[in-house]
Amino acid sequence: MYKEKNADKFAQERQRDLIVGRNAVAELIKSGREIDALFVARGEKGGTVGKIIAECKEKGAVVKEVDRKKLDFMCGHANHQGVAATCAAHEYSTVEEILETAKERGEAPFIVACDGIEDPHNLGAIIRTAEAAGVHGIIIPKRRSVSVNYTVGKTSAGALEYIKIARVPNLASTLEDLKKRGLWVYGADMDGEDVKRVDTSGAAVLVIGSEGSGISRIVREKCDFIISLKMKGKINSLNASVAGGVLMYEFAYKR
Repeated sequence: MYKEKNADKFAQERQRDLIVGRNAVAELIKSGREIDALFVARGEKGGTVGKIIAECKEKGAVVKEVDRKKLDFMCGHANHQGVAATCAAHEYSTVEEILETAKERGEAPFIVACDGIEDPHNLGAIIRTAEAAGVHGIIIPKRRSVSVNYTVGKTSAGALEYIKIARVPNLASTLEDLKKRGLWVYGADMDGEDVKRVDTSGAAVLVIGSEGSGISRIVREKCDFIISLKMKGKINSLNASVAGGVLMYEFAYKR
């Protein structure tokens, strides 16, 4: 029963984020709003759908081919005609705008990068804590990550309106660029050094990994330091948003 309720809740939240049907998606494209992802039923590539796919790719949206039954479930069994799209609940910023925010405040940049966070509740909670802890902005990757959707906005409890979110095609390359600009990159991992023993007072990027597998190998290779929280109990890891929240305040206290 518990799993069924969770599945129903997930489906309802997903439906709030989806624009369903060929005409509706075509109008979304015309409106100029940024499209996060286009979901296409497997085998649907010709005619109107083919044009929609081409226009979404041209705009830089992620195009995902999914099983028709899965798309039925995602759309609440509405008549999707083989296509559905998601668009951001909030306008994305650029990494440059995040750095400019730090400059305007007269502070060393403090950025949080989320590597593969797929639960919108986790991303929303991270955004909320980041805003409270004085983070200048958050970076998320275009792929393997939840977008800033309705559920993320709701979970952030209004913080989404006060913090910049940048969505980048390649997180590893973005981190490399930030390192060249003088920021130190700290990756959160259970096998890292106790964060209390690490100097995190300067220009910094805190990387929080996905709920299941943590930081990806290629992103980990870009980190200057691997840090962790000292665990005193029998549980050896925390929820991504909880661990991220504690770490953000450890950084904030040293700044």
